Amino acid sequence: MNNFLIEIDRYMMDCTSRGLSVKTMRSYDQTLRLFQRYLNDKQSITKPESVKPEHIRAYFTYIRERGKYNALADDNMRHVNGLHNRRDVGRPVSETTLANYQRNIVAFFNYLYRENVVRKNPCDGVGKIRPQRKAKALLTENELKLFFSSFDISRFHEFRTWIIARLILDSGCRIGELLSIVPSDIDLRNGAILLRDTKSKHERFAYFSQKMGRNLRSWLEYRDRYTDSPYAFPSNRGNKISVHSVGGAFRKHSKLVGVSVQPHQLRNNFAKYYLLNGGDWSTLSRILGHSSVDVTQQAYLDFTDKEVGNKYHKHSPLNNLNI
Repeated sequence: MNNFLIEIDRYMMDCTSRGLSVKTMRSYDQTLRLFQRYLNDKQSITKPESVKPEHIRAYFTYIRERGKYNALADDNMRHVNGLHNRRDVGRPVSETTLANYQRNIVAFFNYLYRENVVRKNPCDGVGKIRPQRKAKALLTENELKLFFSSFDISRFHEFRTWIIARLILDSGCRIGELLSIVPSDIDLRNGAILLRDTKSKHERFAYFSQKMGRNLRSWLEYRDRYTDSPYAFPSNRGNKISVHSVGGAFRKHSKLVGVSVQPHQLRNNFAKYYLLNGGDWSTLSRILGHSSVDVTQQAYLDFTDKEVGNKYHKHSPLNNLNI
């Protein structure tokens, strides 16, 4: 009997009881089952209490050496996952991915320690892997114009995606948060949206500009003529649209104009433009729904040198003082 697998199942039940998102739980489950298989096959370990810091260090060395997709938690999934069609099999695993794996493993052993399954947490003796954050350059005004002009807003599905894209850029909302709202969540008079289905599970308000308010009013009037769906941004059939579908529409229009635009990239650009225009970190953190200012700063301190230079010129003391 493999006690490690039993504890993984118990941990996943605990995650379910805490209301973690499907995406988060899938990440935990995949990471832990891959780690379990390594321990079983390479280290002959079947019990969590047998894991030591050196086993965890050895696992990350193993991942770096084997590269992408050269290990599966279940061999039966090899064909299902379409690994034979991937061109990046064996390529280096990024430090960001490794940091995510480590975070998931640490969360698991923290749980086992709290439950007295292990007497000592083996992660305590393992150095923290630092994720590599690549600077995401701002989309220029011209690039944004090209992207938005590629939509035919006389068509229901294109008007809907156009509105969603503009709203992410204007409010900083996550795509999943917007797809869950209903028209009554939108306060056109005060420029606010009540977000109920958030990552943190806590409701919060997002805000939009007067220009965006006019766009939203036009969309809602248009929407009401064609659907009685409960959702503010429904599918053509009135159902809740998926994040995957919106992402596909973004990729289609990105290809049309030769400018890569993704939903989360627009959220990133909202945050950067907010800061470049003089906004403060504390307010931005609340707008984005982050748990702390530190989280916000870690996510958006990746300004390019050019962006830093532009911000300096806007806020230069000598330029802004009559001396």
